[in-house]
Amino acid sequence: MHIVLVEPEIPANTGNVARLCAVTGSSLHLVKPLGFSVDDRHLKRAGLDYWDMLDIYYYDSIYEVLDKYQQYSKFFLTSHCSRSYTKVNYDENSLLIFGKESVGLAEELRQKYVDDCIRIPMVDGARCLNLSNAVAVVAYEALRQLGKLTKTNF
Repeated sequence: MHIVLVEPEIPANTGNVARLCAVTGSSLHLVKPLGFSVDDRHLKRAGLDYWDMLDIYYYDSIYEVLDKYQQYSKFFLTSHCSRSYTKVNYDENSLLIFGKESVGLAEELRQKYVDDCIRIPMVDGARCLNLSNAVAVVAYEALRQLGKLTKTNF
């Protein structure tokens, strides 16, 4: 599985996602610009000692990721759609794509990939979950669907 963070802004969120990727065997793809240095102590602290277990890749644009993995299924997480993250079928090469903390995914992406947009349901009036929490919710649903959540695996 592939977790894609588009222009993440908060180092602790990215560190938490990096740790999740390490413990689930998922790849982490970071799309620049990043709102922090990869040497940031908050980023390193949140990832703890899992950095050596992590497959991490950097890109200058989301379109680099989409071009490189064009044959893979793509899921764009946004609150600007109605389809729940539980109503799609994930596969082992799915790209789970999350926008930056302050504004989410660009409208251009949401419109171009409208059929690939999914959301995490929330109560009316709520804007969004914390980025690292949202990644965990969706990633573990995908792993559940793939039968990857067994005592021997985790």
